[in-house]
Amino acid sequence: MHIRGDHAELVVGGRLDVRSAADARTVLHTAVDTGVGDLVLDLSELDSWDATGLGVIMGAHRRCGRCGRRLVLRDVPPQMQRLLVATRLHRILAIEGGIGVESLPRV
Repeated sequence: MHIRGDHAELVVGGRLDVRSAADARTVLHTAVDTGVGDLVLDLSELDSWDATGLGVIMGAHRRCGRCGRRLVLRDVPPQMQRLLVATRLHRILAIEGGIGVESLPRV
């Protein structure tokens, strides 16, 4: 897993899972705490996430809210879009451009 960027926009790549969760959480919390305005997470390079990784994203979302910021997901890969829809988290998280539920392939 890799994360690059600053306190306003981060690109997340690789696998966001139980092994990388602690490092990702630290980077995200630092970005939330040191910035202002929207924090954009570009997920275009993300290969996969598990429940722990999704928990890290939700934790960053909650922390942003407490700091008066908003977490915005950008370029969410289709596989992860399906998971957000299945868990109904697409209704809670800000997703740039939204998720076209009707255009997602059925699994």
